[in-house]
Amino acid sequence: MPLLRLPEPFDFDLTTERFRAFGHDFANLWADGALHRVVGAREVRIEPARGGVSVEPLDGETRPIARKLLGAEFDLDAFYAWARREPVLRRLTKALAGFRPPLSPDPFETLVTSITAQQVSLFAAFAIRNRLIERFGRRVGRAYSFPTAERLRGAGHDELLALGFSGRKTEYVLGLAQEPLDLHELASLPDDEVKTRLVSLRGIGEWTAEWFLARHLARPRAWPVGDVALEKAVRAYYSEAGDLRSFGARFEPFQNLTAHYLLTGARVAPP
Repeated sequence: MPLLRLPEPFDFDLTTERFRAFGHDFANLWADGALHRVVGAREVRIEPARGGVSVEPLDGETRPIARKLLGAEFDLDAFYAWARREPVLRRLTKALAGFRPPLSPDPFETLVTSITAQQVSLFAAFAIRNRLIERFGRRVGRAYSFPTAERLRGAGHDELLALGFSGRKTEYVLGLAQEPLDLHELASLPDDEVKTRLVSLRGIGEWTAEWFLARHLARPRAWPVGDVALEKAVRAYYSEAGDLRSFGARFEPFQNLTAHYLLTGARVAPP
């Protein structure tokens, strides 16, 4: 299989741990030791290889998606050098050496994913989202493409309710599918402007906007205030933690990577 080289350090098992932690994700499917994702009209298979990962097929369309899914744009060297001065993160960067937080390749998918996760467990969110993907996505091989905004514009309110969405989340998802805002253009804007535009949309609050910055745009200072799992992780590692918002300043300018390392550390390298 064609080799995609990734920046070192890189650990495939740790980087893909999130795709296994909360059950199957039909759009980012873990099966037989590999990650499967539909790109265009093809299913892409990503598995570990010496020097990076094997990607089949690998070309100009699939390469950027694979790099995004494997967190290639994060600067781990700078983060690790900074973390050596911080006792908790010094331990976590050793325990999770080579962990690159996975990123979501598509902005619409990122927002719908966050909406499904609002105020429910991630296990429940994955189950509901899988039903959405199965109903409105397109199966190619083992995986499904995530439903596009265009596809969901034709969905009925009752159809989403039947999949397990609440009434409000149904309205949020269907409203987002109709939204004329070009979500791809947000990548060119500074953090504050991205958040301002996103929170103007119904159903998108600060928490969802911060995760958009963190998990889609890989912005270094994204810090998802209000995330219950992150707050638990912070308090598990830092007994002195007070207000989560102000405590995030301690990790400047690496709030995003810190959040991911604390969340993943709480699952695989607990204090």
